[in-house]
Amino acid sequence: MSSRQPKAKTETAPRALTHPEIKAIVIGIMLTMFLGALDQTIVATALPTIGRQFNNLNDLSWVVTAYLLTGTASTPLYGKLSDIYGRRGIMLLAIGIFVIGSVACAMATSMTWLIFARALQGLGGGGLMALAQTIIADIISPRERGRYQGYISAVFAVSSVGGPVLGGFLTEHLNWSFIFWINLPLGLAALGMTSSVLRLVPYTPRKHRLDVIGAVLMISASVVLLLALSWGGRHYDWISAPIGAMLLSSAILWGLFAWRLVSTPEPFLPLTVLGNPVVRCAALAGACCMGTLVGMTIFVPLFFEVVLHLSASQSGMALIPLMSATVVFSTITGRLMMHTEHYKRVPLIGLTTAIVALVPLSIWPGSMPIVLVLVLLTVVGAGLGTVFPVSTVCLQNAVSRSQMGVATGAANFFRALFSALIVAVLGAIVLGGLGGVTGMSVEMLARSASASELSYAFRFVFLACALVLTFGMAFLIGMEERPLKGPTPPSGGAPTAPATPIPSA
Repeated sequence: MSSRQPKAKTETAPRALTHPEIKAIVIGIMLTMFLGALDQTIVATALPTIGRQFNNLNDLSWVVTAYLLTGTASTPLYGKLSDIYGRRGIMLLAIGIFVIGSVACAMATSMTWLIFARALQGLGGGGLMALAQTIIADIISPRERGRYQGYISAVFAVSSVGGPVLGGFLTEHLNWSFIFWINLPLGLAALGMTSSVLRLVPYTPRKHRLDVIGAVLMISASVVLLLALSWGGRHYDWISAPIGAMLLSSAILWGLFAWRLVSTPEPFLPLTVLGNPVVRCAALAGACCMGTLVGMTIFVPLFFEVVLHLSASQSGMALIPLMSATVVFSTITGRLMMHTEHYKRVPLIGLTTAIVALVPLSIWPGSMPIVLVLVLLTVVGAGLGTVFPVSTVCLQNAVSRSQMGVATGAANFFRALFSALIVAVLGAIVLGGLGGVTGMSVEMLARSASASELSYAFRFVFLACALVLTFGMAFLIGMEERPLKGPTPPSGGAPTAPATPIPSA
């Protein structure tokens, strides 16, 4: 029996990777994340051209909605599958589906074809973000993980700023299909890089069963809810029979999913994960902040155009301070986590300053100079950036390796769901403030609205963002500040290996 003990130990304790190995994995993972992040921003500028070519402007919103539905719904599924079958195979599957969907989009000859292709593309894209963060958690201990969270934020910032510019250039000078064709070389490069380096990611086979019924219930509930949020105020009145029926159906499906969680031996989302107070508070705090950031990236450019009277290109440039500050302070906070025992203090200070910065924007939205507006948005971005590494690392620090994928997937799912909810609320606020009716776009109303009406509408947009961040701060305050796993890093120089591997159970 004693001869078997060393063998069992080597199976459960993964080999510590060297810093060059970690760097190679992170670079490959960043490329896969860039695939998913870029696709969500590059498409927007090409939508008018696509609608004119297919002579179908009414269904144009489905090009975005189809991707959102399948991408959001499939995110927790990828996390669960990766816990069962390993990260490498599931990541390669996600990249492959995404690339195939991209090619199908580029070859679309009708709006219907494009919408279904976007749904397929989203089915692959839903796994890119969650799996990337899970793989980083597999190879780097929580204490050292913060330094790499800045790389993740950088991917989002580059895609948010560069995506619309690249999409506009390709659409104007080549053809709209190139916004999808570009994913082919990027996807193949991601497949080539990750296929080899992901073999280094530690994986211990475990006997798990996928709760198919639970997965179907959760996906169905989220899809119906997202449809209600997407159609409410646009295709149907918020207080109408179709929206009411969808919200009721979603509530029933969520109820059945909750029943499934407590009635099956191995549910789709384990109760040990959902019942973990750190996971719950960290996921909700991150979801509030991510939803606010997504909502601001959508409506702040519109604020620049219709209230401050900037051009479309100037509005895009004016968004850079918000995104840049998010990346910079996300990186700084991640590094501070390695050396700070009370790491919650940084995001609490950051959120406080962000909420304070939103107050003058809500009081004087149309009368402040553009320089002051940019300074305030920079403060908001900095505050948001302090939350993302802390919420992600604390969540992963609170679960075992065997549940890392499903916990990270669930967190990303709630971030996407909250983003859709907050965008829908902010859209309803703008439409309501401009006196809009169902079926009218914000842009159409903005052309005829007065300056006072526009300022009044966006006053409540910034107030709503401040309120959401207040909820995020409450969740962050309620989160237990557990010691991060892993040894104290050296005072200087690059790390030569990750911290102590996370126990498998």
